[in-house]
Amino acid sequence: MRLLHTSDWHLGQTLHNHDRTYEHQCFLDWLADTLVEERIDVLLIAGDIFDTANPSSSAQRQLYRFLQQARTRAPHLQVVVIAGNHDSPGRLEAPTPLLEAHGTIVVGNVPRRGDGEIDLERLLVPLSDHDGNTAAWCLAVPFLRPGDLPRLRAAEGGQAADDSVRDPYEHGTALLYRQAHALARERAAEGQPIVAMGHCHMARSQPSEDSERRIVIGGSEALPVGMFDAGIAYAALGHLHLAQRVGGLEHVRYCGSPLPLSFSEVGYRHQVLRIDLDGANPAVVTPLYVPRPVQLLRVPALPAPPEEALAALEALALDADLPQQAWPYLEVRVLLDGPEPGLRARVEAILAGKPVRLAKIEPTRKLVAASSETEALSLDQLAQLQPDDIFRRLWRQKYGDEAPPDQIDAFAELFHAVGGDAP
Repeated sequence: MRLLHTSDWHLGQTLHNHDRTYEHQCFLDWLADTLVEERIDVLLIAGDIFDTANPSSSAQRQLYRFLQQARTRAPHLQVVVIAGNHDSPGRLEAPTPLLEAHGTIVVGNVPRRGDGEIDLERLLVPLSDHDGNTAAWCLAVPFLRPGDLPRLRAAEGGQAADDSVRDPYEHGTALLYRQAHALARERAAEGQPIVAMGHCHMARSQPSEDSERRIVIGGSEALPVGMFDAGIAYAALGHLHLAQRVGGLEHVRYCGSPLPLSFSEVGYRHQVLRIDLDGANPAVVTPLYVPRPVQLLRVPALPAPPEEALAALEALALDADLPQQAWPYLEVRVLLDGPEPGLRARVEAILAGKPVRLAKIEPTRKLVAASSETEALSLDQLAQLQPDDIFRRLWRQKYGDEAPPDQIDAFAELFHAVGGDAP
């Protein structure tokens, strides 16, 4: 059977306050086409389907419209969704009765039975092939919070977690996967592979700069790949935005986000992963690259002094025929040796009328040698300093030169405006 592994759609996300509905819709349209063209049996969405726990109504409509259209075009399609750390588990699960009637299984929470123990049956999803027959099993484990984990005292034969476990979160996560995998082995017929899903930060993996929210629970920031049983055919992970193998293992993967979520991903090719399962044989993983509907530009390529950066903007060649929703996002990279109060106005003047959207101006400060004023001041000396003296000293420390008169005047005006001259 054939699966498609996706994650981290972040529907509703904005890029430096620019709406991205058009880009998300382009991805969803491409994904619907891909599901049909690749004859996908199961779509796995490994968390962070929304950018916030309280997504807009338009972001929610975008998701449900996609699920409806995908099912219409591929009537056999099964969809398995787990919640990520950005998602609200309850909000994701709210429409479960309607979604399950149309082939979509959502696992937002770790369910518990009446006796308080985890209901592992609810985490175990049978996966159907193109003919509707169960051909594999999925451990659909959402993003885990400490309260979601097995009760270690009961699970470990009465031993208290504090006494026997160095890292309860890491230990509890591994225990939950072991328990779910054991149940899957009981349910699976001969030759039926077992797939795991998870939304977490794994050890020996590479985050995307400026793009992901760190997950630190207890002492755990990254979980060991050994928490997945060696018998698992494939582990479909979400949270990190760069596609990668974990620990060098072909069958434990992040697929990454389908769209760039920061300018650090300018040169990166986003993808989803096609997974071919054939009984007990190793899973065959094939990347399918996602078209980028809106380009990200960094100008200049490396930070440059203001005049060089402005000249690069003047020379910027852009496609005037692009519709406004497809105009590129622009990051201007400027190397500064001091404040440039009028820089943004100059940048905006140059870009006026150009088919581009200014997302951010990224300043980089030139390294300044340490100031010779290193002698510590006594409390009496500090008490004698006037506010403008402190301002001048800080300026010399940061920029290695005397503060310009206009900056001193601006500081004085601001100081007096906030009542600094009051008795």
